[in-house]
Amino acid sequence: MRSIIALIQALLFIVSSFAVPDSNFKVLVDRAAVDISSTSEISFEPLCADENAVSQQDKDFCREWYEENILTTENPAYTFKVGGRDFRRNIDDWDFTIDAESEAGAVYRGGKTTYITVAHKKSPIVVTVEATIYEETATCDWTVYIKNSGDENSPVVSKLYAMDAVIPTGGKTEVYCSQGSFAEADDFETMKSKLALLPMVFTANGGRSESFLPYFNLLGKDGGAVLAVGWSGQWYTSLAQTIGGTKVEAKQENLKGYLLPGEEVRSPLISLTFYKADNALKGFNTYRKHAVDCVAPEGTKQVTTTGIGVEVPGTTEEKVIQGIKDIPDDRAASLDYGWVDAGWYPMNDNNWANNLGNWYADPARFPNGFGEISKALEEKGMGLLLWYEIERCCKDSEVYNACVNNEGWMIINEENESTNYVNFANEDCLEYITEYMLDSLRFNGVKCLRNDHNYVLLPFWEQADKQWADERKGITENHYVTNLYRFFDTLVEEIPGLIIDNCASGGKRLDIEMARRSIPLWRSDYNCMDGEGNSNPDILQATQAQTFGLSFWYPYNGTCAYIYNEYADRTNIISCSQQLTYFDIRPYMVGNYYPLTFGGLDTEKYHAMQFDTDGKEGMAIVYKRENVENNTYHLVLNGLESKTVYEVYDYDKPETKYELTGEDLMKHGINLTITETPKAVIMLYKAR
Repeated sequence: MRSIIALIQALLFIVSSFAVPDSNFKVLVDRAAVDISSTSEISFEPLCADENAVSQQDKDFCREWYEENILTTENPAYTFKVGGRDFRRNIDDWDFTIDAESEAGAVYRGGKTTYITVAHKKSPIVVTVEATIYEETATCDWTVYIKNSGDENSPVVSKLYAMDAVIPTGGKTEVYCSQGSFAEADDFETMKSKLALLPMVFTANGGRSESFLPYFNLLGKDGGAVLAVGWSGQWYTSLAQTIGGTKVEAKQENLKGYLLPGEEVRSPLISLTFYKADNALKGFNTYRKHAVDCVAPEGTKQVTTTGIGVEVPGTTEEKVIQGIKDIPDDRAASLDYGWVDAGWYPMNDNNWANNLGNWYADPARFPNGFGEISKALEEKGMGLLLWYEIERCCKDSEVYNACVNNEGWMIINEENESTNYVNFANEDCLEYITEYMLDSLRFNGVKCLRNDHNYVLLPFWEQADKQWADERKGITENHYVTNLYRFFDTLVEEIPGLIIDNCASGGKRLDIEMARRSIPLWRSDYNCMDGEGNSNPDILQATQAQTFGLSFWYPYNGTCAYIYNEYADRTNIISCSQQLTYFDIRPYMVGNYYPLTFGGLDTEKYHAMQFDTDGKEGMAIVYKRENVENNTYHLVLNGLESKTVYEVYDYDKPETKYELTGEDLMKHGINLTITETPKAVIMLYKAR
């Protein structure tokens, strides 16, 4: 039966490869292919705090694989072709130089980095592998760079796989993966499936993380690994069962062409977090620790924002400043940013999307730019969060006029003049847009750049390949994505304290390379209200379910359901919030994560999650939804110290405490009586 399912899956993946990017059809086919062998009814066996901690065995597992597959001259985990000749099958055509491992933190926070140089004996191609091992989180990552160091065009470079190797998970491997964001109620739903000999294929949708997120937790009888693919473009990952483990292939989906003199391309970043356990929760929490300690931009914290001008073309400087002054001081003390969304620039109509590319404040409404607004925010101890969609610009805008008159700077959309694209792949254009944005951010006093990205780019990258790259496949995408990272890095380097909010239509650019540079403060556009200010009718259970799914991969994330009552406020308990509530317990959400009961969108089911700090203290949130009939929820906690006694109490009734050992709480649990419906119960615990 499994072989028949795998065959049907393979056929659906083939259909998906021919689907139009950014289409409902492609998302439908992608998800149908995985759904036929998967379940979202996921549960995990309890594990204690000691089992959850990163062990020496985990670290050894990582170090051994890293040395045998990355720091090697025999059969590296990466591969490619030059002039049609396969790198690994012709390894004698290459000279290897492996540098000494750096001190921890010399290049990446918490990591020891090694540079591997692989020089072709028969052409001027030079390959550099930047590889880093993070010993404390049992993680390694690497990126492959290929450069033409000669003065003539190189042979054709193709089949650049950042990873084409086996992870020794053992037989009968299970994969945990999550849907991406398609502005639907089930965004980020996480599924579990058994791998087969025929590969499961996951791809971006036109360059965006719509069908699936590029994160996978692989668990077999000999251990597991969390795989993260870092590429904010058209990424490709296939997973298959093989003898001894999991065969992984990961790359930019299409890249083929010669390189110009001095030209360089790169692979996606590959990150692997290893764990020796039979419980996938160990892998999820080890990766979350890595994400907090080593991936998130240095200084990242749980931020709280408030809207001071959201998609309101009629908003004026006077109204915004008065609104800031009206924020009570005690409330402002808990806020990090005042949020101004789309529509603050000059507009010819009331459609914010038709007026992009003039990144200065509308002088009719904001005669002093945002200087006075930024000053008013600073007086309240806050910073300005300002919306931009930098990569897209409309006809006759300032950015459009600067780019359209320079060859190769602008990718024109002949069908819709509102969706032309700044060509980040062009080095001169990159220099222009970087300086332009630095001036805009500084002049406006921006402390948090809300970077939106609302259209699929793959067809435009392909168009640019034909126009300016001699039809070399994927060259524009490769340079565009690479330069986009350089662009964000430069902004942060040049403007101290600047943070980047990775919006992208709500969660459509979520990958580990963007996680290195940003945090998603708006994870799904399903939470947007309609033109009359109405939310989707199932927004509360959708928000709860999305927190359940995205928390496997993203300790820092945010959104808001714009409904105001206790149940909604507790639905909005998220690590990065727009709600000034529950500051005392939100810090737990960047610690360990234990999904307890998955209710999906079913209003007849309980839904529950647990977050804690290394088994010492934490919280469980139990949502009794509106149609749940059972007034008893059996709460079994996870990740505790077995012999330690804990005080456990209801957030609303701190005077009533249970005293139980961690073993009792993990094996037997406690029964909660919840008569009110709907109701969100917060149970706190702390080691005594």
